Amino acid sequence: MTEKSQAESNIPACLPPDPNPKTPAFKFPSQACDCHAHICGPIKTYPYTARRIYTPPDALIGDYERLLDTLGVERAVLVQPSFYATDNSAMLAVLKATRRTMRGVAVIADDATDRHLEELHQAGVRGARINIVDLQHGKGELPLEKIKRLAERIKPLNWHIEFLMHVDEFPDLDRMFGDFPIEVVFGHLGYVRANKGTAVPGFQALLRLLRSGRAWVKFTGAYRISAQTTPHSDTNIFAHRLLEAAPARIVWGTDWPHVMTKWTIPMPNDGELADLLMNWIPDAGLRKQILVDNPATLYGFD
Repeated sequence: MTEKSQAESNIPACLPPDPNPKTPAFKFPSQACDCHAHICGPIKTYPYTARRIYTPPDALIGDYERLLDTLGVERAVLVQPSFYATDNSAMLAVLKATRRTMRGVAVIADDATDRHLEELHQAGVRGARINIVDLQHGKGELPLEKIKRLAERIKPLNWHIEFLMHVDEFPDLDRMFGDFPIEVVFGHLGYVRANKGTAVPGFQALLRLLRSGRAWVKFTGAYRISAQTTPHSDTNIFAHRLLEAAPARIVWGTDWPHVMTKWTIPMPNDGELADLLMNWIPDAGLRKQILVDNPATLYGFD
């Protein structure tokens, strides 16, 4: 066994998503959008980086589109996962081939040319992702000056930058991004463990940043922050505080296929996750804004 194969054999494998999603208890409005999903593989065609921290099974566009049909969701946003690093090929192939209305959020290499950025835009990419969580090295570090340089480059394209980060680790978040060149997006309701509560300075800073109109938050990954089983009621207060701050700055996503789900909890059922919206956003009119109108603004849907 080579040194590389030995190292990869020690990378933990992920469970596959639940193949039998339940039909949601409510009807999604027309042109609703899942704003956070990943395509994995086929690994033989699109191999994963050796520097990944987990190995997902194939989770292909056919499986994902069947999920969307079960949920009753028409639009989608694919987000570049960490195990592909800056190789966006798998995501771009889906954006090119699908007949469904989709957008993408890519990871941009340091040496990407302006022409490459324009090609990504033409393919449907509308944002760049910065992940400081799912890394082997540099976890929790935020190279702000480098990120600002990227922001200046993608500003003419009207893109945003999406962060996967624990906002409670950054109590001055609002000051960090107060004069940022473009809008920013944060995943998993800010990615604060629910048992820490909403009073932590980083989450309060996120609320202030939302109120300023410079940030967005994704209602995703409740099972990643909850200390409870479904319906993850301890996440309700996070959703409600975010909605009180800026309902026009919230979008929703499945987080399919739920990569790196901890083995100590059951694999989420996407229908049950969708039903969390009734607890988070009980008003049907507001749900429509968050499922349809807000994504149309953020991702430039016609």
